Amino acid sequence: MEEQVKRINELKDPRIIYVTDLAACSHKLRLRRIYPEITLRFEPGAILGSLIHAGVEKYLAEQGFVVEHSIEEKIKVENEEYTVKGRVDAYDPEKKIVIEIKSSRDTANKPLEHHIFQLQIYLNMLEADKGILVYITPEGFLEYGINREKINLKSLVKTLVRDEVHPRWSWECRYCVFKRLCTYAVVERQQ
Repeated sequence: MEEQVKRINELKDPRIIYVTDLAACSHKLRLRRIYPEITLRFEPGAILGSLIHAGVEKYLAEQGFVVEHSIEEKIKVENEEYTVKGRVDAYDPEKKIVIEIKSSRDTANKPLEHHIFQLQIYLNMLEADKGILVYITPEGFLEYGINREKINLKSLVKTLVRDEVHPRWSWECRYCVFKRLCTYAVVERQQ
């Protein structure tokens, strides 16, 4: 319970930004800060994903990777200092390789653009040259090698703080926990 209270307080802190916030709709962050409790819900799919992560991370740790590697970077925007926080699934500091593990229902349309974007942010924060996106599905494992592309982290933070991108991805509103509260929600018309 104490950990949940700490998590809610961190979710409300306007100076803490998660890497996943940078890879999502900017208004979602604003709503999460007002209603953090909405984001804390039980989902069996998330539990399954956590179990998969734990198994793969155990294997990667045995291979010499640092797992659940926490990173953070201070970014100053408009005279305010923000802390960008993230946690990569696995990292090899010597080879400068980041591994991100994703669980999915199928292998179609992979890799997903928001997963690539999130990995690119991690690669830039760690100044790592290469990343690997690993998808674990009922059909099997998929791996995608991703080379680092320069990302302006300060610009991303500024865009997020100013709440300028909503939604970031065309499909995002469909899965957003805040869609009923959001003035920017894109409603898909049924045909």
